[in-house]
Amino acid sequence: MKKSRRKFIKEIGMGSAGIAIGGLGFSAKSYANIVGANERLRVAVIGTNGRGLAHIGAFSKLDNVELAFVCDVDDKALAKGLDFAEKRTGKKPGASKDFRTILGNKDVDAISIATPDHWHAPATILACKAGKHVYVEKPLSHNPHEGELAVQAARKYNRIVQMGSQRRSWPVLTEGIKALQSGVIGKVHLAKAWYTNTRESIGTGQLVPVPAGLDYELWQGPAPRKPYRSNLIHYNWHWFWHWGTGEALNNGTHEIDVIRWGLGIDYPLRVNSVGGRYYFKDDWETPDTQIITYDCPNGTSVIWEGRSCSGRYVEGEDRGVIFYGEDGTMNTGGNSYTIYDKKNKVVKEVKSNIEIDGRNTSSPSEGLDIVHFANFLDSIKNNKLPNADVETGYKSTLWVQLGNIAQRVGHTLNIDQSNGHIINDTKAMQLWTRAYEKGWEPTL
Repeated sequence: MKKSRRKFIKEIGMGSAGIAIGGLGFSAKSYANIVGANERLRVAVIGTNGRGLAHIGAFSKLDNVELAFVCDVDDKALAKGLDFAEKRTGKKPGASKDFRTILGNKDVDAISIATPDHWHAPATILACKAGKHVYVEKPLSHNPHEGELAVQAARKYNRIVQMGSQRRSWPVLTEGIKALQSGVIGKVHLAKAWYTNTRESIGTGQLVPVPAGLDYELWQGPAPRKPYRSNLIHYNWHWFWHWGTGEALNNGTHEIDVIRWGLGIDYPLRVNSVGGRYYFKDDWETPDTQIITYDCPNGTSVIWEGRSCSGRYVEGEDRGVIFYGEDGTMNTGGNSYTIYDKKNKVVKEVKSNIEIDGRNTSSPSEGLDIVHFANFLDSIKNNKLPNADVETGYKSTLWVQLGNIAQRVGHTLNIDQSNGHIINDTKAMQLWTRAYEKGWEPTL
């Protein structure tokens, strides 16, 4: 049974009627107006094996949204998505293994992308060209160039594109960021983000036949063709450069986005990274241990620490962000924040009563997911930029992509402040884009 709007809004707002649900003044009152509006938006969810189920769950909680289609290249995942959608809504949506077949459907208003990373930007661009609005999971893109194309596509075709940086819509965190920006801890000189987990080895994959029901050709899509391996699908692709972007973009994008939001910075000046695949000898290519450092133009340093296989908490949290300022410190763990003075005394603590599981690969919190999806729908209906607009998503994604590029070339990158590009570094700029399978190149 759906939770009542009144009860849901009360829980999200922590009982504080004035708390905004997003950086653009998306309040609980405006949320009530959204779900009570007359227009009905029809959405297609693309990818239903993991995160896509959270998309289905979030849309099913919102009024005046119809889950028109679910799409997945794997018959088993598609069936799972269909069953889940029917249980949540009481109606079985349309189904397609190839999302491109629904782009010409004039009754579909938006698509929600929960595919592997190498499909994020190409699918976003195709949808914008077809006149659809887009909710796309982080990271926005597999590489910076196609991220730039995604921004251009959204603007050229006048489409709303929201990236899945849910924290941009978390109400208590939004309140904390506003306090930070108002100078509650003074000038910030250091910001640190982290993500921890206890992931196991993925072993050594074998060349085996493609499983029945999986359209591996379509799964690869824009990526140059490689033979199917037994340890690739459905999750371990994250750790291969050819399809994934490692822990840094898989999870670090969230926290780096919070830091960039709090500091109000577009691009770093310099980026460096150290780390590697240390814990196991297997097919995993990206770092399981990584520290990315940034020097910023406002005199702030930024650190992201990723530990895929070492789960020890930092500040009692599996993931989070801390801002260190002249007059104190702000810890922003989950949908909460704590302010300390220079003597480490707690000055203010605002907690959320919504449970968050930072290591949940499907959804850290369905309630907080819903608020971000609601902001996306509100932005479509009112033709305004969403909280995590495509350009915001591009810049935050780029920060972490630059960290991975620095890791792969083995030296510090200097960044052009006008556009975020790497300065005078031919080797690094070779990783600005990628090779595409012939005929699959993303274009405007």
